[in-house]
Amino acid sequence: MKKTTGIQQIPLTEVDDFPEHPFQVRMDEDMDQLVESVKSRGIITPITLRKKEDGRYEIVSGHRRRKACELAGLETVPAEIKELTRDEAIILMVESNLQRSVILPSEKAFAYKMRLEAMNRQGERTDLTSRPVGTKSRSDEQLANEVPDSARQIQRYVRLTELRPGLLDRVDEGKIAMRPAVELSYLKEEEQESLVEAMEMADATPSHAQAIKMRKFSQEGKLSPEVIESIMTEEKPNQKEKLYVSMDRFRKLIPSRVPQKQAEDLLFKALEFYLRHLELQRQREQEYER
Repeated sequence: MKKTTGIQQIPLTEVDDFPEHPFQVRMDEDMDQLVESVKSRGIITPITLRKKEDGRYEIVSGHRRRKACELAGLETVPAEIKELTRDEAIILMVESNLQRSVILPSEKAFAYKMRLEAMNRQGERTDLTSRPVGTKSRSDEQLANEVPDSARQIQRYVRLTELRPGLLDRVDEGKIAMRPAVELSYLKEEEQESLVEAMEMADATPSHAQAIKMRKFSQEGKLSPEVIESIMTEEKPNQKEKLYVSMDRFRKLIPSRVPQKQAEDLLFKALEFYLRHLELQRQREQEYER
C-alpha cells in the first residue's frame, strides 16, 4: 500500500460507494444507535477513502459511518485518504468488513470471491466458481490463513455466488444449509428458478440428499420442473411434523440483525419461560384453594 494522508473533512456529496460492495448497510437498531452517537459525539473512527481518477472519492471502509453522518444531517465526514490500486482497495475493503459482528452468508460469499479475484489478478486468471470444491489454490490457502474459514469452506462460500436470489435469500435466512446450497449452486439458472417455485408450492426446502439428487439429474440433462416437484414432495427420512410461523409477526420484538436461527432459539426460550410461568401460577392457585 502507498502514501496515506492525514485526516480530512470530506463533503458527503463527493463520496461514492465502493463498486459492487458486497456488504449491506442495514437500517436497523444498530444504525439508529450509531446515528445518535454521531449526533452527540461525531465520528470517532474516520472512514477510509480512495481518490478516483475523476477527483471524487470511493469508500474503502466505513459505509455504515458515512450513512450515519448522512442521517445525522452532517455535510462532511472525517476521512483518511489512502493511495491504493483497485486490487489493494478490494483486499482492504473485504478485510475491514469481515470484522463485523453479523455477516450474512451472501455477503461473505461475494466478499471472498472479490478478494480471491484481486489476489489472482497478477497471475493467470481462473474461474473461482468452476473449480471443484476441495481443489485448493494458493490464493485459497493464503486467504484461509487470514480469516476464520478454511480453504475448503472459502470455496463453498464462493460457490454460493452462483445461486439465484430466490435461493440465496433462503441461505441468508437460515432456511437452506451450506451443504445443500453448494450442491444447488451447480444447477442451471432455469432449474434454480423452477426449484424456487417448487419450494414455495411444497412449503419446504431441499435436504442435502435431495440437493445431491437434483445436481445429478441436472448433470444428466434430466432435471425438468416435474422432476424437481417430484423430488421436493418426497417424504424425507425421519421427517418430523413442523410448525411454520411467519417471522414478520415477531420482528417488532426481535431486531432484524438477528439471524433467523437465533431468532427461532429466542422464541423457543421465550415460550419455555412462559410455560414455566403458567405452571407456577397453576401451583399457586392450587395451594390457595387448599
